[in-house]
Amino acid sequence: MNIKTASQELGISADTIRYYERIGLVPPITRTSSGIRDFQETDLNALEFVKCFRAAGVSVESLIDYMTLFPKGEATREARLTILLEEREKMVERLEELQSALKRLDKKINYYKEGKY
Repeated sequence: MNIKTASQELGISADTIRYYERIGLVPPITRTSSGIRDFQETDLNALEFVKCFRAAGVSVESLIDYMTLFPKGEATREARLTILLEEREKMVERLEELQSALKRLDKKINYYKEGKY
């Protein structure tokens, strides 16, 4: 699959895919003999993983660390787990902040609906 098709399938721009590959956020994409990217299922899976966690606010640096360790297998299991646990903790904190803001927003909306503003 070429980059245009992969981009459409994943909902990620081709430029973003190229950038992710260039900075090591995803492993190098398989290429044809003429040098054109030829996306395999593993490439798409890696991009989906990165897309999901970037959307959730996981830092590029943490994802690069994780994605660099992942192909090394069992020897890096604990290091990868540590990264995931740290990112989970940060995500829970962000979620709590969002829940608090949502509660406040709902309260403000109710004031408007009740004519208090």
